[in-house]
Amino acid sequence: MRYFKPQGVPLVALAEIFLSVDECEALCFADRQGMYQEQAAKRMGISRQTFGNIIESARKKTAEAILCGKALRIGGGTYTVSKFRKQNKKHA
Repeated sequence: MRYFKPQGVPLVALAEIFLSVDECEALCFADRQGMYQEQAAKRMGISRQTFGNIIESARKKTAEAILCGKALRIGGGTYTVSKFRKQNKKHA
C-alpha cells in the first residue's frame, strides 16, 4: 500500500503525513509481529537505539493520521519486497 486515508474524503482535500518504508517495517515488526526492539533492530540491521527512534516516530505519525483524519503516504528509500512477504500476502 502506498496511501491510507479516511474513507469518503478525496486525497487532494487531506493533509498528508509521510511514513518511510523503514518506519512501516518497524511498525510491522514491533506492533504486528510483537518483536522486542532488540530482535527487530537486528532483523533490520540497525542498532536498538536507532530502532527505538524509528518506531517512536512511526507511532506518532500513525496516531496523528488516524486521530486527525490525515492521509498517510508510505514510501521512500531503496528497498525490495521478499518472496516470503509476497507469499504471505496471498494467504492473508
